Amino acid sequence: MFTKFKFREYDFKLVIMILLLSVIGIIAVGSAEPTLRNKQLAGVVAGTALMLFISLFNYKWVMKLYWLMYIANLGLLIAVWTLGDEGKYGAQRWLGIGGLRFQPSELAKILLILFFAQFIMKYKDKLNTFRVLAASLGLILAPWYLIYKQPDLSTSIVVIVLFCVVMFAGGISWKVVLGVFVVAIPAFALIVSLALQPDSKLLEGFQANRILAFINPEEYKDTEAYQQLNSVTAIASGMLDGKGYKNNQITSVKNGNFLSEAQTDFIFAVIGEEYGFKGTSVVIVLLFGIALECISVARKAQDTAGTVIAAGMGGLIAFQSFFNIGVATFILPNTGLPLPFVSNGLTSLMSLFIGMGFVLNVRLQSGKTKQREGIV
Repeated sequence: MFTKFKFREYDFKLVIMILLLSVIGIIAVGSAEPTLRNKQLAGVVAGTALMLFISLFNYKWVMKLYWLMYIANLGLLIAVWTLGDEGKYGAQRWLGIGGLRFQPSELAKILLILFFAQFIMKYKDKLNTFRVLAASLGLILAPWYLIYKQPDLSTSIVVIVLFCVVMFAGGISWKVVLGVFVVAIPAFALIVSLALQPDSKLLEGFQANRILAFINPEEYKDTEAYQQLNSVTAIASGMLDGKGYKNNQITSVKNGNFLSEAQTDFIFAVIGEEYGFKGTSVVIVLLFGIALECISVARKAQDTAGTVIAAGMGGLIAFQSFFNIGVATFILPNTGLPLPFVSNGLTSLMSLFIGMGFVLNVRLQSGKTKQREGIV
């Protein structure tokens, strides 16, 4: 069940990058909302311990429970739909169990990667058949719909992106990929166009307004575009070196409380204002480095499941980072996605540490002689 530890096989480079990014997150969250600093620190400590524990736990044993993961995932998402706490804009994304309150859609990303890792490996030789492709699509649509109806459009988009990444890593044919692109691109443009019509029911009112605010920010500068415009101002004002940690400058966008959700959605703007271009560059390099290291682990994995796990986590870090930074710099509509390992939010943080624990174990397993995939 547990991997025989080989010191030379452990991916210390990945651990160091994750911890450096997490420390930056503690500092940035402490500046954005001082009352949350200790909570963020506790999350990083607990998450690191969990990551290291999972890294020594043979992922092949966990893969045997892949259907249980899928059912548990659906169960949690259904519970949110029926029993969840209502938050901003009427969104129902949080579930309270006893004294614990968490966001199942964040954990769903990791559980779906693990589930499809085993599912794809089991049907690898038949992956490009209509039957398996249709089954895969059906299996992703159920959790996707439950997340979309919370409503949580941004996370539902990430789930679709993750599905594409794991299918590609699992060996889906280029013909299928090209066929999907030919159909998906015009279909997406048509759906967005229809969704922005005044009488459309495809999007919630606040979701449509966020897209409209991105297209015409001047018209929505005091409403939906307000946060992003202030975020861009904060990043630009930091220039090369930034204004300094917890500075007391009157011109600070953060100090003037012009950044809503500074500790979560717009944490990148806080880093940009206080540490400037140098600080934001460090964050981007670390995120890019973690994603690349996951891809490197995927290439060295000893089986398809390991490849899909590492590639899925690399894709999650890369795309979610792109979405968050894209929102903060106003090159994308507001999505509300956290910046991996940096934004405040214990569910997201712990879920990422769990996923990275599996990536570290895939790397440990890759040092062994490759085994026949069918034994799992």
